[in-house]
Amino acid sequence: MNQKKPLISVLLPAYNAATTVLAAARSILEGTFKDLELVVVDDGSTDRTFETLKSISDPRLVLTRTPHQGVVAAANKAASMAQAQWIARMDADDLSHPHRLEKQWEFAEQNRCDIVSGLVRIVDLKGHPVQSMRRYEDWLNSLRTHEDLLANRFIELPMVNPSILARREFFLNKCRQGDFPEDYDQWLSALQIGARAGKTESFILDWRDRPNRLTRRDTRYKREAFDRCKKHHLLKGPLRDIRKIILWGVGQTGKPWLTWLLKEDFEIPYAIDVSPKKMGQCIHGVKVISPEQLRRIYEPELFVLAAVGAFGARETIAGYLKHLGCIPGRNLWFVA
Repeated sequence: MNQKKPLISVLLPAYNAATTVLAAARSILEGTFKDLELVVVDDGSTDRTFETLKSISDPRLVLTRTPHQGVVAAANKAASMAQAQWIARMDADDLSHPHRLEKQWEFAEQNRCDIVSGLVRIVDLKGHPVQSMRRYEDWLNSLRTHEDLLANRFIELPMVNPSILARREFFLNKCRQGDFPEDYDQWLSALQIGARAGKTESFILDWRDRPNRLTRRDTRYKREAFDRCKKHHLLKGPLRDIRKIILWGVGQTGKPWLTWLLKEDFEIPYAIDVSPKKMGQCIHGVKVISPEQLRRIYEPELFVLAAVGAFGARETIAGYLKHLGCIPGRNLWFVA
């Protein structure tokens, strides 16, 4: 008789994580959602990661070992082994909250979502908040609706990868490998083909920051790599059939985007900035106007990219443009 398949498969790639992986695995297995399997791929660790995991006697643990190929290959291997129609990600140095999967499962069912994340805490290995990451944490946790996640995805992925639960097909669409952040690329692809995303209202993960975390030391997570990924997906997605764009912001964040848009032969009738020093100037041949001038000449069919980084600026821009019929995720996109 065939064994009943679990409702959720949790993927956990691990490499030289002997000091943290046991707590990470137990945080999944000891959670309130029980109908799961935890698929752990030891990516050729040279420490006691594999032996540490073998100490777990839970039959829901599926453990295998592969030669070291990197986190992407390990995650793809785990996905190929998963049995469930819903798949969650987990990292070897993070901690899932006890109700994480239960809350995500309920949210997915109630809201017909394809991808579900939740609120996260960014902490150190002792569980203390990382003050230098507080603004980033606040930004992550402020974006919860499908529309907000779509509109802000070209700033950075507004869902922490190890917090994600998604339908099986999105995980089996394997990460492309290249000189870019593969997990970011994977989820941009999923959102572009119509996946509906959302977040629970509860905290579900302690994302434990440390100096040797992959996102801090791998060249694929440098700013230039993220920029390549963003621009690739912008051209494939929102900008695919657009040739005329208004750029909001020509400061430190916006000027590189202006240069890129012009290089890609987009027509930019004007740019917007709130700095009195910039208003009336021509930057790279594009006239800079004020938000008040925009109100008089805005046409609903125009497409706006907002390239600003100042605290609270994106919310202000969205509120201002809302009165002109400009909707985040539809004809307003934020970039950074």
